[in-house]
Amino acid sequence: MSTRPAEFGLFLIPEADNYRQIAELTTYADTTGLDLIGIQDHPYQRRFLDTWTLITALAAQTTRVSLFPDVANLPLRDPAMLAKSVASLDLISNGRIQLGLGAGAFWDAIAGMGGPRRTGGEAVRALAEAIAVIRAMWSEERSVRVPGVFYSLAGAHPGPRPRHRPGIWLGAKGPRMLELTGRHADGWLPSAAWAPPEFLTEAGRRIDDAAVAADRDPLSVRRIYNVSGTITADGSDQGFLEGPPERWVDDLLALHRDQRIDGFVFWPTEGEPVEQIRRYTEQVVPAVRVCSEG
Repeated sequence: MSTRPAEFGLFLIPEADNYRQIAELTTYADTTGLDLIGIQDHPYQRRFLDTWTLITALAAQTTRVSLFPDVANLPLRDPAMLAKSVASLDLISNGRIQLGLGAGAFWDAIAGMGGPRRTGGEAVRALAEAIAVIRAMWSEERSVRVPGVFYSLAGAHPGPRPRHRPGIWLGAKGPRMLELTGRHADGWLPSAAWAPPEFLTEAGRRIDDAAVAADRDPLSVRRIYNVSGTITADGSDQGFLEGPPERWVDDLLALHRDQRIDGFVFWPTEGEPVEQIRRYTEQVVPAVRVCSEG
């Protein structure tokens, strides 16, 4: 079982024509005791708002919920400037910003916006260099140098420092990315769409082994799971993350117990999204909290 109390949140899609509902759902999350708001980041999607601008607006209208990109598209976001943006908003929001970070995908679309086209190995190496740059930019050093092929600092002046230590949570799937997570990251952000429980077991072991090899405590690497599915009202149980609230409670408790998942970020895949989110927040989350803390 995870050594941390479970946290719960929403995964929101930054559709430009849906800003009002996004804002209303974020306020709902903030006032009903949810912990996290994750916003996906696909800058090349013409119907999407810019994720970082949206997170900033949502942080300004909330007081307690933490927000993060799920996950930031590194090839289109310079890590030194991303570090400064995270630190700035963390200060403004009183310590409520985390950093979900991804190596990149959809390379044709990234290249179409002027970004780099990288191989799998290059993307992993670039992400490792970016983490070093981001941490250096959050340091108290007067001047920092970070060597690198893809990202580097040559006498940069860090600052401002974030109010708290934002977690760097990686959207990692492949073996090299999982090992990088264990060696250098603060958290892992898998998604149920491509990471079923059996994958979580194998991948979690790889992360733990990499952490041990790097002389880190494996328990220091958080596991935040993007859970997508449908919460039914008619009692029909169709399997993992597809069924009534009771099924969801059982599944999330098993993930917390068996996979050390300590964060659940919900994304409804079918049905009316507001009603789905209400079922998750008002029927699933309280029951999981009680059972996981008991």
